[in-house]
Amino acid sequence: DYMGIEGKVRYEARLKAVAEGGTVRVDDSDLIIENADAVTLYIVAATNFVSYKDVSADCQERVEKYLKGIEGKSYNRIKEAAVKDYKSLFDRVTITLPSTMTSFLPTDERLKSFAAVSDPQLASLCYQFGRYLLISSSRPGTQPANLQGIWNKDMNPSWDSKYTTNINTEMNYWPAETGNLSELTEPLIKMVKELTDQGGQVAKEHYGARGWVFHQNTDIWRVAAPMDGPTWGTFTVGGAWLTTHLWEHYLFTLDNDYLKDVYPVIKGSVEFFMDFLVEHPNRKWLITNPSTSPENPPKGLGYKYFFDEVTAMYYFTTICAGSSIDMQILTDLFGYYVHAAKVLGLDQDFAAMVTKARARLVPPQIGASGALQEWSDDLAQMEDKHRHFSHLYGLYPGNVISAKRTPDLIDPVKKVLEQRGDEGAGFSRAWKMSLWARLYDGNRAYKIFQGYINDQCYPQLFAKCYTPLQVDGSFGVTAGITEMLIQSHEGVIDLLPALPDDWPDGSFNGVCARGAFELKFSWKAKAVASVEILSKAGQSCRLYAGNISFVTNNGRKVKVTKY
Repeated sequence: DYMGIEGKVRYEARLKAVAEGGTVRVDDSDLIIENADAVTLYIVAATNFVSYKDVSADCQERVEKYLKGIEGKSYNRIKEAAVKDYKSLFDRVTITLPSTMTSFLPTDERLKSFAAVSDPQLASLCYQFGRYLLISSSRPGTQPANLQGIWNKDMNPSWDSKYTTNINTEMNYWPAETGNLSELTEPLIKMVKELTDQGGQVAKEHYGARGWVFHQNTDIWRVAAPMDGPTWGTFTVGGAWLTTHLWEHYLFTLDNDYLKDVYPVIKGSVEFFMDFLVEHPNRKWLITNPSTSPENPPKGLGYKYFFDEVTAMYYFTTICAGSSIDMQILTDLFGYYVHAAKVLGLDQDFAAMVTKARARLVPPQIGASGALQEWSDDLAQMEDKHRHFSHLYGLYPGNVISAKRTPDLIDPVKKVLEQRGDEGAGFSRAWKMSLWARLYDGNRAYKIFQGYINDQCYPQLFAKCYTPLQVDGSFGVTAGITEMLIQSHEGVIDLLPALPDDWPDGSFNGVCARGAFELKFSWKAKAVASVEILSKAGQSCRLYAGNISFVTNNGRKVKVTKY
């Protein structure tokens, strides 16, 4: 039993053994099988959990139903059904990169030789491994993928195997839409909706604000209040960041019925920050206060530190006002809220107020060192090699900083990346891959991928977080590889935007782009050779491939070959 907020969670598990020949008997707690030619073991389990506020189900009844459902079914029949179900999702996307002799070795041997011997196809395997993880741990009707996914083996796991939302949970879902697994975001979308329950209470009782707010950590009970001390707990934009995934799902589907369904969630987040924002002392800007930049506090504001036995690191606790990640997330949030209100024809007066407030959010600032500031004020950082790149959210996964739209910010961004370095935890390296891809530097992104394989990847391809297993890095690598080969955040589908020299030839079939497009394309000698575009919503698109760009007509499918 586990004590939840609404009572005890109970569970039951049963094992059924079917032997071919021999005998089967139970002696107290032992299952004894003698003289059998083969044994098939059927394992079923269930809890009484219904939702974050309901644990009234009958776990015994559920287990009996599961057993009845497999009654008379052979191992092969069950396996065939499971494989068919899995392949219906997995086979939507294929990616091919150049193979070498090492590409056909066992995976653990490939990883050992990767630093010395070229093996581009290993990136294809890592890309698909991330998709496998999502297919396996985020089906509609289940819980979202957490820090260890469904692979946690411990009763007291690292960071409680929760949902950490100052990067990690979001990273788990970065490859969902592009990887043609859009429906697997359902558990995340449902969780965000459920967070508005306690999130509304916290907004009212903690802040005296409308709407809802969620901080940096939650669990199956959908807690929304700040926790774990000021370095983490003052991250008020965790919910706002999660709503970007709701918006991204719309961008990849253009489903207006869905948008209408999640619109109140997005609006509720905006309402909170319209009440929560305060004026900066210069009286021009609006800022969040209190605020924090995960998880790297500014130096010199007065701090204390404590030792974390899990990571064997010292952590400092300070807070500030108007961290850069807050401002960038809210710039995105306010922008897509206004867009959603326009699409649905709702709340135009409120949307106009939000537009005015958005214009007053602190814009990205460049410090005296020439680097992009992590806070609204030019403060020194506590850790110059910190694993988080919170103030680069606006470059990736956000859409505030752009090599095309904000070119003056690119050198300050690169200065941050160079100063932080290419090393770090698995999730950190995965994030860096996408950041460099957004800067159109495929060779640097690939160099970081190589370091990830050498230092932060287990032989089974699971990512490390220094040493504990943490699946976010595996998902992030899938997203990073995607960003190297296709981007669509600038209003154009950009093919091979950050292609490394080691991938001169290849193909990518089934990958998705914003605007509800699905693409199949190939390249030879680092140039696009063929493209097939499917418009799932019958929309037009702009395509850029090297030196060639064109606009498609409205329609379902367009083919282009032989550039």
